[in-house]
Amino acid sequence: MTDDTDVIPPALAGLAPVIDARTRILVLGSFPGAASLAAQQYYAHPRNLLWPILSALTGEPLAQLPYDERLPRLLAHGFGLWDVLGACERAGSLDSAIRKPAANDFARLRELCPLLETVGFNGQTSGKFAPQFAAEGYRTVVLPSTSPAHASLTLAQKLEMWRLLIDGLNGQA
Repeated sequence: MTDDTDVIPPALAGLAPVIDARTRILVLGSFPGAASLAAQQYYAHPRNLLWPILSALTGEPLAQLPYDERLPRLLAHGFGLWDVLGACERAGSLDSAIRKPAANDFARLRELCPLLETVGFNGQTSGKFAPQFAAEGYRTVVLPSTSPAHASLTLAQKLEMWRLLIDGLNGQA
């Protein structure tokens, strides 16, 4: 019999960024959950509130669309998606279970996204990277997590806070 504490969590690789030259708002999560990794889609867990929130912010029915139709519409509204971590070891989906984190390489972000103004951090774990982005001149907003593991706020309460992403932008998201 083995002790569960001796089990080595699997090494995991994150998802490619969803960004382009039009990206003005980048939403950074921590690392994809198990459902997202299995589907190879950002925010694939059916109870994650990211897609309903972005639907409200863009006025597009993103949450109802197939994933491959969501991304071009999201990009057309100036939004991008990525995670602060590109790889880690983790059993399950909780950020607290992350071991051996390896940050994504953001060195070319300004080149790839010349219009980028705002970086929104989806939760406190990714929010630890806010000072790094603020030092690069980006407006940073640490937001409540959309994860179903963080359900102390309602969708309406989270949406109100997430509206900070589009407040004060040059142009409209």
